[in-house]
Amino acid sequence: MSDTGGVREVKSAARTVELLELLAARGDRPARLQELADTLAVPRSSMYALLQTLISRGWVRTDVTGSLYGIGIHALLTGTGYLDSDPRVRLVRPYLDEASQALGETVHLARLDGRDVAYLATRESHAYLRTISRVGRRLPAHAGALGKALLAERPDSDLPEGPYATLTPRTHTTRAALAADLAEVRERGWSVDREESVPGIIGLGFALRYDTPAQDAISCSVPVARWSPRHEERIVAVMREIRTKIEATAPGAAGGSVHWRR
Repeated sequence: MSDTGGVREVKSAARTVELLELLAARGDRPARLQELADTLAVPRSSMYALLQTLISRGWVRTDVTGSLYGIGIHALLTGTGYLDSDPRVRLVRPYLDEASQALGETVHLARLDGRDVAYLATRESHAYLRTISRVGRRLPAHAGALGKALLAERPDSDLPEGPYATLTPRTHTTRAALAADLAEVRERGWSVDREESVPGIIGLGFALRYDTPAQDAISCSVPVARWSPRHEERIVAVMREIRTKIEATAPGAAGGSVHWRR
């Protein structure tokens, strides 16, 4: 039995979700029927029937030959609905605009989701040399500024055993190394990602403590070529001010609206 509050998991629903998550994770790499059936350990005939059902409803798309499958447009529409209905995202968006205008750099809002962070909003820098990200991107929490800011809000006993995935030569891959970094985050008040998630990019992350423990964080990302101690000081000052404004504007469950678990 899955962790569903004591209610037995519906096998067909779980299979559908697993299929959609698999297709979404593949990005621009469409999958063949047999590959999907093998990966999810589902009979080929059952997988075919499920795919056809989802195609008819717009959740899966197929090519002109009917042999390749990818995620459908309804997944995008549903994801957009999530962002539009979430009170925290609506609250933070104007402050991301303010931070981006003040710094001229790329800023993000992300939420902890298991061992990853999911990007919920991004404001890109207009500079020629800039970081590129997108809403819906996922990144291992141990490897970036956003994730480390949120992990630091939790006891180290919650950290999974290593080794952790390596994204760059600078990524923390052991529990001990990550725990040492998180101790510095707690003392400093914000996290620093020095090319640990993306080569050539430095990021500063700030947990938003309108939930306990914090679920959301904001960050600013800067190319190494544009980094300097003075620029770092400016980013810290602006982002701390932005964090204070956001937290002060989020009373309780975001002004009396629904307080979602996640």
